[in-house]
Amino acid sequence: MVKIICYSILTLFVAFCFFDGLLNETLANYVSDYDAVLWYKSMQYKLPIVLVVYTIIIAIISFIVVTSENRDMDTMFDSIESILEHPDDKISLPKKLELLEIELNKIRLHLAESRSRAKEEENKKNDLILYMAHDLKTPLTSVIGYLTLLKEEKKISTDIRNKYIGIALDKALRVEELTNEFFEITRYNLHEMQLKKSSLNLTLLINQLMEECYPMLQEKKLTLNFQAKEKVQYYGDGNLLARAFGNVIKNAMNYSNENSTIEISIQEQKDRLKFIFKNEGEKIPEYKIEKLFEKFYRGDESRTSKTGGSGVGLSITKDIIELHGGTIEVQNEEPFIVFTIVLYK
Repeated sequence: MVKIICYSILTLFVAFCFFDGLLNETLANYVSDYDAVLWYKSMQYKLPIVLVVYTIIIAIISFIVVTSENRDMDTMFDSIESILEHPDDKISLPKKLELLEIELNKIRLHLAESRSRAKEEENKKNDLILYMAHDLKTPLTSVIGYLTLLKEEKKISTDIRNKYIGIALDKALRVEELTNEFFEITRYNLHEMQLKKSSLNLTLLINQLMEECYPMLQEKKLTLNFQAKEKVQYYGDGNLLARAFGNVIKNAMNYSNENSTIEISIQEQKDRLKFIFKNEGEKIPEYKIEKLFEKFYRGDESRTSKTGGSGVGLSITKDIIELHGGTIEVQNEEPFIVFTIVLYK
C-alpha cells in the first residue's frame, strides 16, 4: 500500500510536468505542430484525458506492486512450510528479503535443535523404560522362585529357609525401589514444581535425612560426617530441599567405596549458604560431568549395577536448587567426588 501511494504521487508529479507544468509549452507546441485539431481537442478535454491516463497508470502500478507482493508472500509461506518439513535445509530468499531470510534461518536452526533434543530425550526415556522393565522382571522372578521353593519344599532347614526369605526380601525391596522410580519419572514429567516457602533449619533437615539413610549406610559399611552450626536458617521449600539434598546423599552412598566416609558440611557466608558433599569413589570422566544433571542420564551406564537409578534424581535436584535461585556443580578432587550447592539468602 505504501509503495502504491508513493508511485501514485510520483506519477502525479510527472503528469503535472507534462500537462500543466514545466513541459506544458513544449508539449503544446509539439502537438499543435503535428495536428492543430488534436491539440485543440486535447485542450478542450484536458482534465478527462489526464484523469484517464492517470487512472490507467495507477492501475498498472497497483497490479505490478500487488503481484510482486503476492510473489513475496508466496515465497515466505513456501519458506515457512519448508522449515516445518525440512528444518535441515537452508532457506534462500531474494536479495530484497535478506533480513527475512536471516530470521527464518534462525527459526529453522532453533526448530532443528529443539526437535533433536526432543528426539534424544524421547529415546532416553524409551530406553530407560525398557531397561527398568527388564530390571523389574529380574528381581520379581527371583522373588517368585524363592517363594515357590519355600512353599513346595517342606523339609528345608531353618538356616536355608531364612536364607531364602532374606534373598526374597532383598529382591522385593529392589522391586519396590524401581517402582518408586517409575512414580518419580511420572511426577517429574506431569507436574511443575512450585515453591511453598517457610523458615527452615537446614542443619535439622540434613540430620533427619541422615537418619533415614542409616540402613543403607550399614549395608555398605559407610559413615556420614556432618559439620554445621546447630541452626542454619534459610527461607525455602522444606519438602523440595529435602528431596534435593536426599538425592545428592543417596547418589554419594550409591557411588562411594565401601568402608569410606561421606563428608557433608555447611559453610555459612554473608549472603549465601554453601553445602559441600564429598564421597570417596571412582573418578567421574569429564564427558560424564557435563551430562550428569541431564534428565534420564545415568552416571553408571551398566544395567547390571544394583545401585543404578532412573537418571532423574540429580536432574530434579538441579531444578529444585535453581528454583531457589541457587547453583549446583560437581567436580573431581582426588580421592573425592565433590558436589557443591550454593543457596543465596
